[in-house]
Amino acid sequence: MATSIRIAPETEKRLDFLATQTGRTKAFYLRELIERGLEDLEDYYLAADVLERVRKGEEKVYSAAEVRESLDLDD
Repeated sequence: MATSIRIAPETEKRLDFLATQTGRTKAFYLRELIERGLEDLEDYYLAADVLERVRKGEEKVYSAAEVRESLDLDD
């Protein structure tokens, strides 16, 4: 899937320099950034969504004692 993005000139200069110095393409580094960063973004935004539901009382929250008891960890 082809996608187009605009990046700041300074960022583009850094990307050009990295690609030139390493002999790899800018596309290689952009793919790396997306693939490595996507997991972090998913973690952050999905956790923020759950936190919002907890704050609104829409998500069940369990205490550590409840979890230990349900898993029979105290025996």
